[in-house]
Amino acid sequence: MDIIKKAKENSMSYAEYRELIDRLRANNKTTGDNHSEDMLNYTDLNIARMNKWDKRFALDADVHALINNIEKKETWIVLTEAWCGDAAHSVPVIAKVAEGTSKIDLHLVLRDENLELMDKYLTNGGRSIPKLIRFDTETGEELSTWGPRPKEAQDLFARMKEEGFEKADINKDLQLWYARNSGKAIEQELAQMLSYELT
Repeated sequence: MDIIKKAKENSMSYAEYRELIDRLRANNKTTGDNHSEDMLNYTDLNIARMNKWDKRFALDADVHALINNIEKKETWIVLTEAWCGDAAHSVPVIAKVAEGTSKIDLHLVLRDENLELMDKYLTNGGRSIPKLIRFDTETGEELSTWGPRPKEAQDLFARMKEEGFEKADINKDLQLWYARNSGKAIEQELAQMLSYELT
């Protein structure tokens, strides 16, 4: 619980996260310690992606109704970084879901500043992000986790990696998948996760 408390103390809202990224980028930096040209380019791409999702993504009416039926308050902690391509697609959708109800308290934390927490939620031994951890706000009980990708995208990643594709080709296909899916898989998986709690 001390790790969670520390993470919450170091956390940001989605708006603060966006402001931090813009402020860092204006000074030729990104989140984390690696400010190489590649990382800055990834961050630029991700700013454009997040801008697109902020503008275009709207919650499905059924999902909106579902989240408004949540009875207990939840705390959502999301590990993320500005340069992460998966986070650029998922975090805006997570934020829209959280904004849809007063029962979800969303906290974004930077992975590389919270490695002790990250290392409790590895994916196949790796520090993959974004990673969402849900807690009952009152009791502190962990409810579930999500991430780093929707199942279909994760399956695509695993298959291409197993077949020996280059990282650049995997990333390209993943970005195309996210663009075609329009955030719906993320929304549906979060809704499914919440619906288990309601039944």
